[in-house]
Amino acid sequence: MSTQTKLRILADAAKYDASCASSGSRRRGSRAGLGSTQSVGICHSYTPDGRCISLLKVLLTNACVYDCSYCVNRISSSTPRAAFGTEELSQLTIDLYRRNYIEGLFLSSGIVKSPDETMARLSAVAEQLRHRHRFRGYIHLKAVPGASEAALAAAGRYADRLSANVELPTQEDLSMLAPAKRMEDVEASMSSIRRLRDISEGERREAKKARKQLRGRALPPRFAPAGQSTQMVVGATRSPDRAILNTAERLYGRHRLRRVYYSAFSPIPAPAGSLPPNPPPLVREHRLYQADWLIRNYGFQVSELFDTKVPNLDLELDPKLAWALRHRERFPVDLNRASKESLLRVPGIGARGAHRILAQRRHQLLRVEDLPELGIDGRKAAVFVVGVGSRPGEERGLDRVDLRARFVAAARKTRFVGGLGGAAQLELFSPGRGRG
Repeated sequence: MSTQTKLRILADAAKYDASCASSGSRRRGSRAGLGSTQSVGICHSYTPDGRCISLLKVLLTNACVYDCSYCVNRISSSTPRAAFGTEELSQLTIDLYRRNYIEGLFLSSGIVKSPDETMARLSAVAEQLRHRHRFRGYIHLKAVPGASEAALAAAGRYADRLSANVELPTQEDLSMLAPAKRMEDVEASMSSIRRLRDISEGERREAKKARKQLRGRALPPRFAPAGQSTQMVVGATRSPDRAILNTAERLYGRHRLRRVYYSAFSPIPAPAGSLPPNPPPLVREHRLYQADWLIRNYGFQVSELFDTKVPNLDLELDPKLAWALRHRERFPVDLNRASKESLLRVPGIGARGAHRILAQRRHQLLRVEDLPELGIDGRKAAVFVVGVGSRPGEERGLDRVDLRARFVAAARKTRFVGGLGGAAQLELFSPGRGRG
């Protein structure tokens, strides 16, 4: 089988993995090596000069001893099989890099014989790229759940990021669709990666102290400097959004993951009877990413993002706006007195917006009308804030019984106009009716 044919099969087989967008590596280039990475990101990111840089996303092989129902590469599938050799794939990566097609490699694989055997083959490709080809570009390797800590340690010496995919949010889901996988194996791999990273950073700290006395002493190499991530498939089982985000929150807390990626289930050829016939709406995946962002960066807990009787996120409104509408008693927030934490809870005000408000109010008192000048979406925020000049008890629409319906209508109209390629400033309220 030609390399081109293998690439077509194995690149297509890798498209179901969403966890390839990565950042955080600081591997520097050198005159003796090829490529480099940047801390701002590699896959699906832009460099300061505007270039979009990407990874070769491919499987080492799509042959697999597992029979996961949702996976097109399961052992019972009739999909064509292929496998790269170590030298073949490493040379392909270098050739594509030299042609300016890629900046790095995202490498996964079906399970060959055992988790340790699979990890050894993945590590061999990365080792050859680093040592033989002196490749300094980005490398993301799959961490196979169930692999030994020694196998993971070998992979982390060459990879910028490792990712052990949990795939499904509960053990019940795994038992139903992926009987060979266990949640405890996935978390054991994550724990090993975290422990190995902690050891590596500790050794580097000690080496830095020693360098003051021993000039020229080389620092130990970083272990997976861009950290670890994971992926969960959404919609392959009946698990609601609350269960998915509870698992994500637990993994963030226990294993210090950089990211959890959410991939909407996509029907595959010759599906198993236990799979749903249709994919979930893509907006569900989008809402999960929005909720995940609130958990990681805005101090929200999973329990806050759901109505007690509804286990799924609102598909019509973003999670922060939906939360604010359920908790109107916490508003309005005073732009000139509120803490950063309170400002971050206001729909339409993000981290940059909160920072600008805090900086600007040192010099002047802010009005609600000043929000657009600070780069803040006043259409959302104006309902939930007050500023200088706002009269006590002034009607801003916060108590309207139809407030949610108005936000939903505005969101639908925005999506409709955007879909036509236009951009319009849409009003939540008609002029003179409680608008700030």
